[in-house]
Amino acid sequence: MQKLVNDVPSLLDAQVREKLKFSEEEGIRWLSPLKDDDYAEYRDQGFIDLLGVKLNKICLEDFWSRGGPQWDALGKSDSGKLFLVEAKSHISELISSIGAKDENSVRRICRSLEETKDYLNSNAKVDWSRGFYQYANRLAHLYLLRQNDLPAYLVFVYFLNDSEMAGPATIDQWKGAIELLHTYLGITRHKLQKYTADVFIDVTRF
Repeated sequence: MQKLVNDVPSLLDAQVREKLKFSEEEGIRWLSPLKDDDYAEYRDQGFIDLLGVKLNKICLEDFWSRGGPQWDALGKSDSGKLFLVEAKSHISELISSIGAKDENSVRRICRSLEETKDYLNSNAKVDWSRGFYQYANRLAHLYLLRQNDLPAYLVFVYFLNDSEMAGPATIDQWKGAIELLHTYLGITRHKLQKYTADVFIDVTRF
């Protein structure tokens, strides 16, 4: 993501605009991870502050515990659209479970996951804090920003041909794993779908 955002952002911009059906003129400014900022990645209140927005209806502290998602990239468009980016290089990275140990933190996180799950009308009888937890918590934060009437979008970047990570070489390999993930979570179709995008970037292009 560091190379993509700093050296060839146009590769990412073009796919984001295409997948989300934005105008070709919709410019995107990537706020992280920037070379001038030591490639910092942001989480908790830091990512909200970097985007320059406020949560006036549901505050982050009530929704999630400290140590929440650390965003691989954050961006903002000319018209004020907000972009939260999660990037993956190999399929096994999709699998994760909640890491919080404090009982109050776990309770708060699980409550917000269930709230998001209900909102999306998921009928899956599975615990969203297990299995594909990282994907679920990213969706939950998109839900949080949207509930605060913010024009947020969640972009999943899937890298192709990352030989160092022994990652997938084809889009179909990624799509098979993503379809399994969606089925498991019960979100093959959902209310936030139009605010999400799957982007596939071939690392041999930069």
